[in-house]
Amino acid sequence: MSYAVVMIASSNIPAFVNPLAGNADAARAALSAVGGFDIREVAPDMLADHVRTAIGEGATRVLVAGGDGSIGSAADALIGTDVELAILPSGTLNHLAKDLSLPLDLETAARVAQEGHAVAVDSAVVNDRTFLNTSSVGAYVTFVRARERLEKYLGYHIASFVAAIQLLIRLPMFRVTLQVEGVAREYITPLVFVAVGERELKLPSLGARVADGKTGLHVLVIRQRSGARAFGLALAAAARGVDAVARTPALDSFFVDECKIEPRTHTVAVDGELVRVSPPLVYKHVPGRLQVIVPTAPPENS
Repeated sequence: MSYAVVMIASSNIPAFVNPLAGNADAARAALSAVGGFDIREVAPDMLADHVRTAIGEGATRVLVAGGDGSIGSAADALIGTDVELAILPSGTLNHLAKDLSLPLDLETAARVAQEGHAVAVDSAVVNDRTFLNTSSVGAYVTFVRARERLEKYLGYHIASFVAAIQLLIRLPMFRVTLQVEGVAREYITPLVFVAVGERELKLPSLGARVADGKTGLHVLVIRQRSGARAFGLALAAAARGVDAVARTPALDSFFVDECKIEPRTHTVAVDGELVRVSPPLVYKHVPGRLQVIVPTAPPENS
């Protein structure tokens, strides 16, 4: 009898939900409606440990209900294993889900988690921290801190707008040494941006992964020193794209497999979340070692 109970439990996909998230109830409801999930409420700082526990229990596929930060935490435990990651897009921006054309409707996404197939996805690490989309040093860290402080009073979108205005009025600068392919480059910059795969800043893409773009790490360094000039650079990139702006002295753009950044800070942004990492920051591209579930295309004649 106990053997049967173990078999029934193991047939369900472990599904990790952050009980403190604003859409936790909606995530639980979607998973329950579709069925076939073993719903486990786990705080974000314990997620990687619980995913490792599920792997030890024999899980071949796990689901994470969350945004890019939560997905990155789970990826820390999954990269290099054969265990597949299903995503229930429950974050604010859901960049990775959108890049993979995952449905944003929660019940539809839960069905994809049951019925989809796995594809190999690139990732990166900064020191020992995995990220799947972007990491940055400098101004974005200041922006996130201001937004988080204002969000409880103004809501996410208004807080983001106010934080951006504050940043432009007083744009912090920092000195950084960037080592690319053995060549050291020193900058005084407001922002160093590192992305997994080629990114486009031109509207309407605005930071999205370029379809069939270059692989590796896309490193962008802003060379302008004032808020007004940085804002002008952002407008130029939005209008003309990264390539056009990178041909000017305002921006340096590199594609590398590895680079080292030596800033005077211990805080970096990783997939939209602030984390403490001891410098120097060593960024490495990790190609195709994470298996993520995506929709299975219907037959051509269906």
